[in-house]
Amino acid sequence: MRPAIVTRKPHARPPQPTTRQLLGAFGERVAAHKLEAAGLVVIARNVRTQGGEIDIVARDGPDLVFAEVRTRRAIPGVASESLGPAKLRRMWQCAMDYCESNAIDPERVRIDAVSIDLAPNGAIAAVEHFRGLEIPDAVE
Repeated sequence: MRPAIVTRKPHARPPQPTTRQLLGAFGERVAAHKLEAAGLVVIARNVRTQGGEIDIVARDGPDLVFAEVRTRRAIPGVASESLGPAKLRRMWQCAMDYCESNAIDPERVRIDAVSIDLAPNGAIAAVEHFRGLEIPDAVE
């Protein structure tokens, strides 16, 4: 009897993260630190819901906070300006989906944003935490 020939597939390398993914991950680490320094307790990151992804879920006393992180390498202030009405409405829906799937009362939910602006050399130029963003009504 001849021994069986075993062919092995070459080990596939995991896909390398893109520059955008690396920038986003960096921004989320900075944002989590900023929120924790402000007294919030980060309970989850990169949470997927039916409607999309929540960057950071945190507790601020009795409030459950859903935070969007915006990191930009550009003119200062651009990161915070990149959060439009449609994204805010999507964030609210994701927050409601999260509450429903985890049996959480949505009465104490808050939407926050953390804006991180980077200097051209990649250094952090500004980090701002915006609390309690107003969710615009849908245009009909």
